[in-house]
Amino acid sequence: MRYWLAGIGAAAGMTLIAASGILDVQEHILADAWYQERSASGGEIVLVEINQQALDTIGPFADWGREVMAMTLETLNQSEECRPAVIGIDVLYAGNREPAGDAWLAEAAGMYGNVVTASAAEFGSGLEELDGNSYLEPFSVQAYDEPYPALKEATVQGHINAMFDEDGVLRHGLWEVRLPDGRTVPSFAAQAVRLYCRDQGILELTSPPTDSRGFWYVPFTGKPGDYSQSIAVSDVLTGTVPPDYFDGKIVLIGAYAAGLQDSYVTAADHAMPMYGVEYQANMIEALLNGQYKTELGAQPQLALLFAALACCMVLFWKRRLWVATVSFLGIEAGYLLLTKWMYGQGVVLNVLWIPLGVGVCYVGCIAAHYFRSVLEKRLVTQTFRRYVAPEIVDEVLKKEEHGRLEVGGQVMDIAVLFVDIRGFTSMSEGLEPTVVVEILNRYLTLISDCIISNSGTLDKFIGDAAMAFWGAPVPQEDHVMHAVRAAADMKRGMGLLTRELMAQYGRQVSFGIGIHAGKAVVGNIGSPDRMDYTAIGDTVNTASRLESSAPGGTIYLSRVVADRLEGRIRATSLGEVRLKGKTEGVEVLVLEEILEIDGLTE
Repeated sequence: MRYWLAGIGAAAGMTLIAASGILDVQEHILADAWYQERSASGGEIVLVEINQQALDTIGPFADWGREVMAMTLETLNQSEECRPAVIGIDVLYAGNREPAGDAWLAEAAGMYGNVVTASAAEFGSGLEELDGNSYLEPFSVQAYDEPYPALKEATVQGHINAMFDEDGVLRHGLWEVRLPDGRTVPSFAAQAVRLYCRDQGILELTSPPTDSRGFWYVPFTGKPGDYSQSIAVSDVLTGTVPPDYFDGKIVLIGAYAAGLQDSYVTAADHAMPMYGVEYQANMIEALLNGQYKTELGAQPQLALLFAALACCMVLFWKRRLWVATVSFLGIEAGYLLLTKWMYGQGVVLNVLWIPLGVGVCYVGCIAAHYFRSVLEKRLVTQTFRRYVAPEIVDEVLKKEEHGRLEVGGQVMDIAVLFVDIRGFTSMSEGLEPTVVVEILNRYLTLISDCIISNSGTLDKFIGDAAMAFWGAPVPQEDHVMHAVRAAADMKRGMGLLTRELMAQYGRQVSFGIGIHAGKAVVGNIGSPDRMDYTAIGDTVNTASRLESSAPGGTIYLSRVVADRLEGRIRATSLGEVRLKGKTEGVEVLVLEEILEIDGLTE
């Protein structure tokens, strides 16, 4: 249950981040790069450019009289047999200027009824009324510029407003403008397509899906420059391009020079601005194709994001790394393919939210899994240290990290100590099991402390006995003396423990201890599935036999130990003693005292 709650919490957090708008800029950038691809144009659109060539030939655009555009229209329409289906003038001719030029342009534009002229609205915040109530509308028309009366009368008008998204990029077209006087002005592109449909005798234009403010998503066909054929206005006037080239086409006349300040950053290419006339061409192409796109609203996409992330959190949580990775890559690739397919079906999905959210979930789950593994390993290590000597734990973990944990060992020179309680069975008679366990634990704690404080490796507890060794797994200097000191500490601790147990339970304990030194095999002994880090060999057996022969309160040493510590300890020889399991007698010595303390001889 807690996994589901964790997944739901993480999904809710990512959904809130997406809903806050923090990711909008990155989303727009990725969506533009993912969706906006070049596609084949139908060839119905031709640009006649007011470009640098035209400006060099005719002069600065500010000095052009309206007769220049009038002559351009007459040249394009000069042949009855071949003339453009539509001529769109992406230049705003507002207000009367020169009577002769104005009249000429209006006459040329109205001769065949195939000319669309530009108008433009200025937007801002203003008061509007609805059902007798006033409200502040942030997208209100403040002013409206349209062609001078004669030109307006002779042509069809369409607005050329280019409305940017919040990040300053053109992605949408405004389908129509509603004026304060109640009139509705269609877009320039829509009017051009309507005239084209009428000329070609094809079905009437269908409107694209729009949002609440009347904007529709523009699937750009080309990038900046794709529609340009470098046909200048001056080329039309001089007859460089034959009239039949424009026959039945949608001819757009507009600014195509940087100095005319009619360029915009569009979704098609964030690096290179697109001229306004090209923007109109892309919208006209989209309307002609009728391949409209519907942007799925924020609410359903947020719901989809939440559901996807909640499922992914559960999918990734506590899974093997390869399973989580394959699932992650599959989800990412699958969603991106889904967005492409849905785009082809006319639905625009958010590109960033789900891939980013799934990536965060994946990384978070892997990180949580890693930290959980570290904590679990630390817990296991700490628990392991309670059962096995720290040196063995470190050695095992080191070999496991390097992939070298395997059955086997190496011959090392070690000192081995065995210790056991004498008469433990009879001592425990008549005592409650809990008391017996408490006595045993106090004894084993004493033994363990003595071994560890003298740098020994506590190999194992064997009932009420214990085995320890020195010189492994890491070679030690003076390891035999460390073993003897540990035995002496045990003997001293035995006296204090005996007094405490007598006072509490009327029982006493005494230890028998045996120490031998020599070569032994130290390492992982057992099977690949179950192994023990221990020492085996005759050295171990001899130490065990010495301990089993030692009376309570006595420390038995072998001659090897005594010789190695000659002059540093005082021991009394008992002569050769035949130990159980040994074919030959072994000289046994009783440790009387240590003559050297902390490296100084007493």
